[in-house]
Amino acid sequence: MKKINIVLHEPEIPQNTGNIARTCAATGAALHIIKPMGFEIDDRKLKRAGLDYWHLLDITYYENLDDFFEKNPDSDFYCYSTKAPRAYTEVNYPSPVFLFFGKETKGLPEDFLVENYERCVRIPMRENLRSLNLSNSVAIGVYEVLRQHGFEDQMTGNTVLDDIKERTK
Repeated sequence: MKKINIVLHEPEIPQNTGNIARTCAATGAALHIIKPMGFEIDDRKLKRAGLDYWHLLDITYYENLDDFFEKNPDSDFYCYSTKAPRAYTEVNYPSPVFLFFGKETKGLPEDFLVENYERCVRIPMRENLRSLNLSNSVAIGVYEVLRQHGFEDQMTGNTVLDDIKERTK
C-alpha cells in the first residue's frame, strides 16, 4: 500500500482529476476514485491535464463509499472540508494515510463528515469564499504529509540548477 493515498469522492471536472493524477504520479501517491464521476475516464481533457504521467499512476476505482471501506477496512483517513473544525496542519499524519476530498460542487457528504468529525480538517482561507480549487487542495494536503515525513522518497541531492551552476563556473 502507498504511503499517501488520495481519495476523490465523485469528482466532476476532468481537468481537476487530471491535475490530481499528475500530482499523484509526481509524488508517488496512489489515487482512489469513488464513482460516479462527472466524466469518462478516457475524456480528452482528463488525459491532457495528466499529460504523459498516466503510466506512472496507481489508480483504483470504487462504486461508492461502502465499496471503498470494504476494500480498505482499516484505513487511517482524514477528510478535507471547508466545514471542518481544525486546520490540516494540526494533524500528525500516519503512514499510510488516506486523504479524502469531495466533489467540486458540494464537497464530501455531510453525514460522512459528521460521522468522522475528529478526522475532518480544513485549509484556512479568507471568509466569504467558497473553497480553493480541488486540485490545489489535494496538492496542499499531499505536500503537508510529505513535509511531515521529511519528503521521504522525493528528490534529494543535487538539483538541475546545482548542475547548471557548477557548469557555469
